[in-house]
Amino acid sequence: MEQLFYIIGIVTYASLAIVALWGAFNVVLAWRRIDQVRFRDEIDQDEFLEELDGHLLNGRVTEAIELCEDDRRALPQLALYAIEMREMEFGKLRRRLVERFQQDILADLEHRLSWVATVIKSAPMIGLFGTVIGMMGAFANLSSGTKVDPSQMAEDIYFALVTTALGLTIAVPLLIASASINVRIRKTEGLVSIGLARLLETMKAVTESVHSL
Repeated sequence: MEQLFYIIGIVTYASLAIVALWGAFNVVLAWRRIDQVRFRDEIDQDEFLEELDGHLLNGRVTEAIELCEDDRRALPQLALYAIEMREMEFGKLRRRLVERFQQDILADLEHRLSWVATVIKSAPMIGLFGTVIGMMGAFANLSSGTKVDPSQMAEDIYFALVTTALGLTIAVPLLIASASINVRIRKTEGLVSIGLARLLETMKAVTESVHSL
């Protein structure tokens, strides 16, 4: 019986380590992804849009495309798509841009955050499982009918408490990190929305000027 509890204990520790690493991995990927697709602030974004507006309003479409191609952030890539699809009906283009942002950027981030949420829920449960196993080992020692081994009982109770603590230690930082990432996502959405509104105004102005010729 002791051997079985020992094996279960090793599996519990390994499971906690795996979910901790997986949660941290997805947090890092989500954080890096946000940094890759967003401008630092609205001023930085406005500088890009001013340069893009200058190219588009003066008919320098090739320069505008080159400017967007070299920038892998969300708004430049959406702008590139808008330029390539500039003949599309305006309302339809707006919907397509929103859909692309949802599919290409937000879907990946939500996928990562869903895994983080799973780890946040799983880690305390694995810790609780370890607690139950530890207490079962302690009570098994008491009910063995032989002389109780205090050191073995202390070890079982220690295991029960440690796994609970580890589960919470994993979940709490990931919960804070997840909340921080969600805040950054909302800020990114706000910046992109502002940028898209300005981009679409420019595209509309360019289209109207072409049709008026």
